[in-house]
This record gives sequence, C-alpha cells and structure tokens, in this order.
Amino acid sequence: MGTKNNTAVTEFIILGLTDNPILRAILFVIFLAVYMVTVVGNISIILLIRSSQQLHTPMYLFLSHLALVDIGYSTSVTPVMLISFLREKTTIPLKSCIAQLASDVAFGTTECFLLATMAYDRYVAICSPLLYSTQMSPTVCFFLLGASYLGGCLNASSFTGCLLNLSFCGPNKINHFFCDLFPLLKLSCGHMYIAEISPAISSASVLVSTLFIIVVSYVYILHSILQMRSTEGRRKAFSTCTSHLTAVTLFYGTVLFVYVMPKSSYSANQVKVASLIYTVVIPMLNPLIYSLRNKEVKEAVRKLMARKHWFS
Repeated sequence: MGTKNNTAVTEFIILGLTDNPILRAILFVIFLAVYMVTVVGNISIILLIRSSQQLHTPMYLFLSHLALVDIGYSTSVTPVMLISFLREKTTIPLKSCIAQLASDVAFGTTECFLLATMAYDRYVAICSPLLYSTQMSPTVCFFLLGASYLGGCLNASSFTGCLLNLSFCGPNKINHFFCDLFPLLKLSCGHMYIAEISPAISSASVLVSTLFIIVVSYVYILHSILQMRSTEGRRKAFSTCTSHLTAVTLFYGTVLFVYVMPKSSYSANQVKVASLIYTVVIPMLNPLIYSLRNKEVKEAVRKLMARKHWFS
C-alpha cells in the first residue's frame, strides 16, 4: 500500500463522450458549431446592450453579464471536449484539471446568482414600479453584480481547496468530458470525508438560496399580475418574465439532476448528457431565449440596423 501511494498521478486521461471514431468526428463538427454560436451570440448581446441607449437598464446590465459568464462557462469546458474528439487519448495535467474545475464552478455559481438577481429585478419592476429607480440604483446593481462574482469565486475556492488536499495514486481515467468533482473524488487514493461534504454543502447552499430567491420573487410577481385589471398589463408583465423563467427552468433542471438526485438512480452517460446541457448547450441558447421573444431587444436590433444602413 505504501508503494502505491508513492506513485503520484500527475495527469489524467479524459475519456470523453464516446470512443467511436465516426461519432467523435460528427460530434466535433456539431459542438464546434455550438461553441461558435455561443461566443458570437453572447458577444452580440453584450455589444447590442452597450450600443443601444434604450437597453441601458438594470435588467439588461444583468443580461450582459450573464452573456459574459456564459462565454466563460462554455469556454471552461468546450475546448477540452473538442480536443477529446480529435485524439485517441486526451490527457490533462493535474493542476490544469483542478483549474478547469475551478473555472467551471466559478462561472456556474455566478450564473446561479445572476439568475437570482434577475428574478429580484423583475420582482421590483412589477411589484414596486414606483420604487424601481431607488431599489435598483446603479450602486445597488453593481453591489449585486459584485456579490454574484464573489459568490462564484468563494464556491470555486471550496472545491479547489478540497481537491488540493487529496492525493491521486491509482487509476487516472476520468469517465467524463471534463474534470468534474465526483469523477475526481472516485480516483483519489485517500478517501477524505471533508473533501466530499464541504463542496456538497457549499453547492447546496448556493442552489437552495438562489432558487429560494427566484421562487419567492415569482410568487410575489404572480400575485401582482393576477391583481392587475388590465389584460394588456398582465400580458406585458408575463412577457418580461417568460424568457427568464425559461432560462431558469433549463439551467436548474439539469444542475439539480446532476448534483441533487441520488447517484444510484442514473448512469454515468446520463450525467454526461445533463452536464453537456448546462455547460455547453444552455450558454448557446440563452442569447436566443432572451432575444427572440423580447420586443425591446428586437427594437434595438432594428434601430441599430437602420442606423448602419443610414451611414452606409
């Protein structure tokens, strides 16, 4: 046993989504396209919000940061996955593996806080419209943004702190398409209870607290909408929330599937698919979700195109 512990693992092998060469080639093309759409779509949202005066509101400030986080979230995972489609064996050094996990957790946690912040913003806008400019002042908005990023960094530090205290001396094959926590814990040679429980408590706290804010906000929003006498007012209020609710349902649905449900109730392949959705697919869908059914965004695009046409 002593000899085994002395053989430290310095790199891991990422098994990826499949070992079928034909399927790997097809998936490479698909997810390269997904990644390109993700980056272009989210950058377009950021530039549109920055260049359109009518979108300089708290809601779109948060949306621009959500787009920035989505780019980082996808970038923390997708390049390694794409490389795994091109190589027979994809290796990643231990330090790079921990860094990938840290960035993934940081961006994912920040997204949770931003979604909760956006729900609170909609609550204030619909339930207390006369106090909106005060309760969502620039100072409050930047405080909420800072708290979101700080929460992401703190949660990531709890993951990396635990992993840095683990030793890896046995098998080094990660049955995933990126360095996720649970596959890494399975490969550690010295099982430490704190390494499992600390990230679990930290992640559960983030998920429960942010989901609680979202649910409570929408309970009050629904109550306010039902009290509106104007049908047009109800429709407008609902339309401002549907995009956010869609994004919340997709993101939290897949995250809760991976991190909350008992591990015995699903297979490793099901975990990969769910992880693929919230780390790669949802960052691509968010710009579409927030723009296709948003009249203000459509109007901003129309004005921007008209302005470019005028100067051309």
